[in-house]
Amino acid sequence: MTTSAIVFFVRLLPFLLCFILGNQSTTTLAFTPTSTSISSPSSFIKTTTRSSSKSIILNAGGFEWVDPTDDSQSVENPFKDEELMKKITDEKKGTNASSDPARLLGPRLQGSNIYLVGMMGSGKSSVGDKLARRMGSYKFLDTDEIIEKATSLSIPEIFNLEEGEDGFRNVESQVLDTVHSYVRCVVSTGGGIVCKIENWGKLQTGIVVWLDVSPTIIMNRIGGKKDTNRPLLLQNDDPLQTLTDLLNERESKYSQADFRVEITEDMDEDQVASQIVKDLHNYIDDNPPAWKLAKEKAQEEGLDWVK
Repeated sequence: MTTSAIVFFVRLLPFLLCFILGNQSTTTLAFTPTSTSISSPSSFIKTTTRSSSKSIILNAGGFEWVDPTDDSQSVENPFKDEELMKKITDEKKGTNASSDPARLLGPRLQGSNIYLVGMMGSGKSSVGDKLARRMGSYKFLDTDEIIEKATSLSIPEIFNLEEGEDGFRNVESQVLDTVHSYVRCVVSTGGGIVCKIENWGKLQTGIVVWLDVSPTIIMNRIGGKKDTNRPLLLQNDDPLQTLTDLLNERESKYSQADFRVEITEDMDEDQVASQIVKDLHNYIDDNPPAWKLAKEKAQEEGLDWVK
């Protein structure tokens, strides 16, 4: 089979993704033509109506918040509420607590996808799965896993085809083209996805997070030996040097992410996910959506606000 033949299977991705998403434990997502569309409120949200107003009160992850489509209120950054954070700290630091700040990311992100980029072995898949589960309203997708399911070939097998790495990158781009048409997803991407400039147009429809891990830590994670599931490491007798060279080549591209999470040796998956949650809340504060800016401007000018 050639990479061009694989293209046929990749065309079936919308059906495969519907199957993958439909079999995950959280709510099913509908296919939408653009990543800016917002699907209906998630299943973990219980909706009640105030008797004194038309505002919709939503209970998510132990918090009470108002639907951001209602202009009367908006969800705020829980890390800026000292009393609330003390409560979270008392509940095992919020890792699996009902008041996990990750649960408030859904309404604040308004459907925007989260894309994890970084070197092979940086933990994108394991951390992405943890993050999505903690958020509750988001699905987790792994582009490498999708490629393998769509083609019935392993990543090394695709690399061994006539077109080699270039062929794999073309397939990877087609997968990203389909994945970014969904909303409310945490997406783990391949380490080299940032190398093609056309991929950035799709990645930047969401929030891009760089998991920055040193080559030495990566080698410690994979046992300091060649990993048969990582074809780029198999092409060199010195995997550590290969990782170092790849990082030097890609670092300028990774640095274009919306923010970077530096991962140290002592950080486990939950700690990395918790850091991403905190950084996402702060990023949203620093980059409010256009409708919120328009509302604030209208209020400053004494105008009626219509979203």
